[in-house]
Amino acid sequence: MLLVLDDFGTGYSSLSYLRDLPVHKVKLDRCFVEKTAKDHRIAAIVQGVITMAHHMDMTVVAEGIETLEQQQDLARRHCDILQGYLFARPMPLAELKQLPDLLPVDSAI
Repeated sequence: MLLVLDDFGTGYSSLSYLRDLPVHKVKLDRCFVEKTAKDHRIAAIVQGVITMAHHMDMTVVAEGIETLEQQQDLARRHCDILQGYLFARPMPLAELKQLPDLLPVDSAI
């Protein structure tokens, strides 16, 4: 079983969760993703979370990727997994099952 800490950085999420729980993945909330390019303080937080998570052998997922600029910025920051409307909208399970057949062999979903 893998434990994923969702919406990290918002609400009641805390650094103590990373210390006390066997977390495998940290999901950065979309509010950080959408503000990274506009606010250097947010960009520093995002980079810090990515670096810290990697030092703790965790995977980092960024939610809410909607623009190519966001994709490129987070790729430069070595974010492991990107998810959002830039890649696909929510879809029924039947469509999701067909998706691998529609993509080139070397694509990642």
